[in-house]
Amino acid sequence: MTYLLRRTALITSFILMTSVLLPAQTFAAGRDRIEAFLTTTGFDVALESIALSSASAPQMLGIDPDGFGSDWKRLTEDVFNIEDMHETAVSILEQTLRDEALNHAVEFYASDLGQRLVEAENASHLREDEDAKQQEGQEIVADLIKEGSSRVENLKRMNSAIDSSGTALRALQEIQLRFLLAASASGVIDLQLSADELREMMRQNETGMRQALQLSALAGAAYTYQDFSDADVVAYADALEQPLMQEVYELLNAVQYEIMAMKFEDLAARMADLHPAQDI
Repeated sequence: MTYLLRRTALITSFILMTSVLLPAQTFAAGRDRIEAFLTTTGFDVALESIALSSASAPQMLGIDPDGFGSDWKRLTEDVFNIEDMHETAVSILEQTLRDEALNHAVEFYASDLGQRLVEAENASHLREDEDAKQQEGQEIVADLIKEGSSRVENLKRMNSAIDSSGTALRALQEIQLRFLLAASASGVIDLQLSADELREMMRQNETGMRQALQLSALAGAAYTYQDFSDADVVAYADALEQPLMQEVYELLNAVQYEIMAMKFEDLAARMADLHPAQDI
């Protein structure tokens, strides 16, 4: 699956919503089915790829990770523990993912097209050289535009369906805010702005950030699905726009963003214990 908050704003709201609409545990999927769902849809690999996002943490703080030597690698591996992130996701989805939505998503992703998509998405998620991937994707988009191909619009359809409620920008803002505040509280940085001032700064930069996210998502999709036919891309866009698939993605996006926020907060707090590497 392709994806790219405050807990009280998103995760809790999903739990409350489903508890109101559905009898608790009656229609929620069981743990074994959730595990199978993660594998079939590729969301387990999407969770694993969250660890790669730790590479952007020092840039947000203006710190060179190389100054910490091997301590930085050990810290990020510990904080972004794959088993821990997996367990968190399963625990949330057990309470929130309805059987009907789960069945709908699994039926599509278990198909021949679905499994080919998952294979391509998994490979894309775990590619570490993000800059190179973006460059390749941008070149593909540029060529498609020159050709006057309708594929670009269908890739945009896919990305829009994946984030139909438009939460990506807000989510990334909250992740960054929580990370900066945690880093300040732990003494890693001396933050001169209050939380409200940071929010206002982010609000003023929203237009540019939204455009950057859209361009990045388009390049990422162009790269990931480059070996698929135009008919495949249209079929995927159609599938993603279905109401039950929209329900699944809205929930998975919320889970992924919340896990990222928690991990970045933990990373910021533990960075205070790191010591710059010294030459011997």
